[in-house]
Amino acid sequence: MKLSLGEKTFQAFNYTILTVFSITMILPLLQMLAVSFSSPVAADSKQVYLWPIGFTLATWEQIFSNEVLWRSFGITMFVTVVGTLLSLFFTCVTAFPLSRKEFRLRRPIMFVIVLSMIFNAPMIPYFLTVRELGLMNSIWALIIPGLISTFNMIIVRTFFMNIPKELDDAARIDGCHDFRLLFQIYLPLSKPVLATIGLFYAVGYWNTFKSAVLFLQDPNLWPLQMRLRSYFTNPEEIAAVDLLIGTQAFNMTTLKAATIIFATVPILLVYPYLQKYFVKGAVLGSLKE
Repeated sequence: MKLSLGEKTFQAFNYTILTVFSITMILPLLQMLAVSFSSPVAADSKQVYLWPIGFTLATWEQIFSNEVLWRSFGITMFVTVVGTLLSLFFTCVTAFPLSRKEFRLRRPIMFVIVLSMIFNAPMIPYFLTVRELGLMNSIWALIIPGLISTFNMIIVRTFFMNIPKELDDAARIDGCHDFRLLFQIYLPLSKPVLATIGLFYAVGYWNTFKSAVLFLQDPNLWPLQMRLRSYFTNPEEIAAVDLLIGTQAFNMTTLKAATIIFATVPILLVYPYLQKYFVKGAVLGSLKE
């Protein structure tokens, strides 16, 4: 279909605005990357913008040899992967019966669920509940309390409600029970919405900080974001020994920049693989016919 002059102008305006917004978000990351590869003198004197000055790999060699940082990275990877898979499973298992019209309690249950989204649990009861469950100083404290997001569950429920009822009838004629119907019929059709909420969950688990502050006292259990906070409040922890003996190939400025990149890039690499599902899943899961 041929676009009118007004539509072309509006489209060009949208592309321009989105391009500008994209550049403003990418530039700080590129500057941090350039600083991490620059010499300490250039980094401290604010000479580095988008290209390294006095190129050196010393900072990244220090980061990659930091066993404590890798331990936190492993914990964050575990929490992100396991937490996302568990959240997807329980979100779908919860959303499926709530999307069935024959389930008589779906309206009062949905009312309670939505109410919990509007009125969040107070901090002290939340903390006491998690402590009574025996999750203090446990990696599972980063996963179990936030296992199901009400917002994500509503998206999946709405998506399930839009799947034609004729599929249900045909499956039940073939002898499908509810679990088989969910896992063999509904979930294969739900890849776009699952990819969308899976990305939401993964980003949330990767950036987990509040739960770690509340429930983890052992530094050996700290996820990446807690370790990052520790390095910024006590920067000598990053490379205290090397700095004390006079190594000048890196300093706190370049180390902080490299640590930020180290903690940010892995989750960014997930987006390209899920991009084709993301918009479609968000739209399909937010509209009810």
